[in-house]
Amino acid sequence: MILAKDITKDGNPVLRRKSHPIKFPLNQQQQKLAHDLMQYLVIGQDPVQAKKYNIMGGVGIAAPQVGLNEMMVAVLVPDKMHPQATKPALKAVMVNPVITSRSKQDCALITGEGCLSVDRDIPGLVHRSKKVTINYQDVHGKHHLLHLVGYPAIVCQHEIDHLHGHLFYDHINQADRYAEIPHEMVLDFAKNTDKEFGSKDHDASTDSYRAVRIRSYIKNEAKTKQNVLKDNH
Repeated sequence: MILAKDITKDGNPVLRRKSHPIKFPLNQQQQKLAHDLMQYLVIGQDPVQAKKYNIMGGVGIAAPQVGLNEMMVAVLVPDKMHPQATKPALKAVMVNPVITSRSKQDCALITGEGCLSVDRDIPGLVHRSKKVTINYQDVHGKHHLLHLVGYPAIVCQHEIDHLHGHLFYDHINQADRYAEIPHEMVLDFAKNTDKEFGSKDHDASTDSYRAVRIRSYIKNEAKTKQNVLKDNH
């Protein structure tokens, strides 16, 4: 079982190394890793269990975050569009995941991103592709192709970054943490009305999440530090 003490922290060289592809069949250690990564997410998203084991909840975790440079990640993404949903939007252990295509349009979470391996708060928009296609193998070696949009796409990009030695804050514009990118969409799960935004800008055919163009108010929003929806990966 993975505990808080087992999480590799920013500054450890393992987080900046490229991970090695995994060969099949998985050995016993790799099978245990797959189980433990998903178990950590399941327990972390259960308030009672998370408190019992004193672990921080997350929606994704990668092998380098437990000190192993192997190409394996686990994701357990809640259905943000339907908070009462009993099933997650995405649950998978991905072995050797590869992003095979990306949309030209970017997106970002208005609250920024967090990371199990980064203890400090680093504000700013983390620019990611709005849509991605991912090819990966499950624990049995079977290939899968995923087409993701919005929040699940963001989570998977965050985790796959770990396999290539990248951290979320690498994508923040250090000169202007809230700099606008043309046509970028900002996902905001906290707002239930449109009055805060200049106009509605929904893409219901491909993305059910609330999506709006970056507005100048983002800087003021971020300063409030009301980042209750910032998830750790």
